[in-house]
Amino acid sequence: MKYPKISTVSTKPPYMLLVEFDNQEKREYDVAKLLKNEMFAPLQNPVFFKTCKIDPTGYAVVWNEDIDISEYELWQNGKPIA
Repeated sequence: MKYPKISTVSTKPPYMLLVEFDNQEKREYDVAKLLKNEMFAPLQNPVFFKTCKIDPTGYAVVWNEDIDISEYELWQNGKPIA
């Protein structure tokens, strides 16, 4: 199955991503569950957390070259919102 690409992303305190996909569905993803992983620890800084952007391919939300979350993870584990 091909998953939809990410078309927009925004943040909501403390560690939520609001993601809209190219099929117009929206999902809310709680990043807090990832923060215990050393790779995601820098996201505990609220200023850095807000710097997320969409990868040019539309298949990930990225912060830097080391930290990203795939469209698959966001789609499969994000909570649908209206």
